[in-house]
Amino acid sequence: MNLFKKIFSSEKKETLDKGLEKTKTSFFGKLSKAVAGKSKVDDEVLDNLEEVLVSSDVGVNTTLKIIERIEERVSRDKYLGTEELNRILREEIAGLLSETNTGEATEFTIPQDKKPYVMMVVGVNGVGKTTTIGKLAYQFKKQGKKVVLGAADTFRAAAIDQLQIWADRVDVPIVRQNMGSDPASVAFDTLKSAVTQDADVVIIDTAGRLHNKVNLMNELSKVKRVMQKVVDDAPHDVLLVLDGSTGQNAFEQAKQFTKATEVTSLAVTKLDGTAKGGVVIGISDQFRIPVKYIGVGEGIEDLQVFNKYEFVDSFFK
Repeated sequence: MNLFKKIFSSEKKETLDKGLEKTKTSFFGKLSKAVAGKSKVDDEVLDNLEEVLVSSDVGVNTTLKIIERIEERVSRDKYLGTEELNRILREEIAGLLSETNTGEATEFTIPQDKKPYVMMVVGVNGVGKTTTIGKLAYQFKKQGKKVVLGAADTFRAAAIDQLQIWADRVDVPIVRQNMGSDPASVAFDTLKSAVTQDADVVIIDTAGRLHNKVNLMNELSKVKRVMQKVVDDAPHDVLLVLDGSTGQNAFEQAKQFTKATEVTSLAVTKLDGTAKGGVVIGISDQFRIPVKYIGVGEGIEDLQVFNKYEFVDSFFK
């Protein structure tokens, strides 16, 4: 299979290209300075490349991994020209992403054998968590799926109201209680309602506070436990939403949440407004969790299924 074959529609690809424009411009601006006046990849070029990758929020550990792999190729091939560096970098980044992101989905899909398919969404306030839930609901509904939302972030009235706005906009039912209610109780009611309605997809919003980690762990464990009283293997996906524009901060959040609960997939938002898109590569590699969705614009259609081939193609286009 050609690693870089086109899979997306031209419209979706255009949105992705545009969304990664700032990252690409920044990265290749730095890269061209790193190799200026050099004809072959030597220690100095590799040192400069390391700096470029770290400053592009790829992360130190992932950067070292990429540099090591390029060093192996330099020693194996004896001579590598700087003009080949783009191709090699592209191949190594695609290879890294392939280790964690094994599929090549292009559409919003859910397993056919799970009904309802239950998604629990976690992440701190302000990362685009509620917006991501709303856009997911829109995509699933567009496919003819019956979707139910659960407003289990009961610590902020604004979170409940914001999810209500999305439920109204997408025209899907929402289960909510008053601010301060027990989040597990909301999750339980949501699943009960979803089963009664024969829903296909349930998306549960949870509290976005990186407060005391033990509290967070207990709270998320309780939500899971209570959901399993209704759907015994719920949740089927624990989606962590991270704001790509926060760079290294996103790494820290991923670290905290992966310690507090089992995270099974990632959504990286706000990539269109930042030059820190390299964070997608680092987080996917460091946490060994697949990136499922990326946000590349504010429009309702601008949440995309993450496809490693298309991402790398847009990054290096």
